[in-house]
Amino acid sequence: MAGREFPISPAPSLPDQKGQTLPELVRLMQRLLAEDGCPWDRAQTMESLAQYVLEEACEVIDAIESRDRTHLREELGDLLLQVVFLSELGRKEGTFGPDDVIAGIVEKLVRRHPHVFGDLGEQTKEEVEANWEKLKAKEKLARPLLDNIPRSLPALEGARRISERVASVGFDWPDRTGSRQKVAEELGELDEAVAEGNQEAIEHELGDVLFALCNYARHLGIRPEKALQKTSLRFRRRFEYVEAEVREKHGDWPRKDGKATVGIPLEELDGYWNEAKKREVP
Repeated sequence: MAGREFPISPAPSLPDQKGQTLPELVRLMQRLLAEDGCPWDRAQTMESLAQYVLEEACEVIDAIESRDRTHLREELGDLLLQVVFLSELGRKEGTFGPDDVIAGIVEKLVRRHPHVFGDLGEQTKEEVEANWEKLKAKEKLARPLLDNIPRSLPALEGARRISERVASVGFDWPDRTGSRQKVAEELGELDEAVAEGNQEAIEHELGDVLFALCNYARHLGIRPEKALQKTSLRFRRRFEYVEAEVREKHGDWPRKDGKATVGIPLEELDGYWNEAKKREVP
């Protein structure tokens, strides 16, 4: 292993940090992608890394919401790795490199902060937000209205953003009543598709129901992604109680080939579920 060690510089104290260790991550990634580097890293493509970008971004959000700063620091490093990794793959294919990425975002931020780097002078938070949107709109003037809504956003959030965007040009129900009626209409069409047993039509109509619900949520001032996340967390908490009761009363779930399976009566599980609901603080 002689000569193959990678020197790691300690992070400066917080007041002295200016991002001076970032080049080390770039050098490390270049080393991993070298001819005698890591076979797994060298086999990756931008397409294969896409899933990790999404996963790491979600883990950053989880860490923020947990308020665990040590965990957040770690997850930010994992996300930054994906940025550097993709930048180095860009260099490998001859399209762009890490310095192009940084130069691009620096130029954009300077351009979108004329109140700091230009002659607009001091502005309020609301004025800054309004000016930011004007600058973005000017930069994307020739692009279709929905073009800058990422297609890979979580589906509920993407649907909300789409309905919000088209509403900004008047393509919307005048109030929540029409939006609620649309939900009922789409549910009726879903029932028809289910009755016919056409799986492709069922998928189509279910998508329409979910989109209509997202639009209705926007009219109610609710973010559907957040609402569903809260419900999922609530479900997790309740089911953890159910599972704890199962383990206490039965030792474990019935298992087949090592995997938990059916065997405990649904009535008993429902009883534990209702107990979990009663134990929750309103």
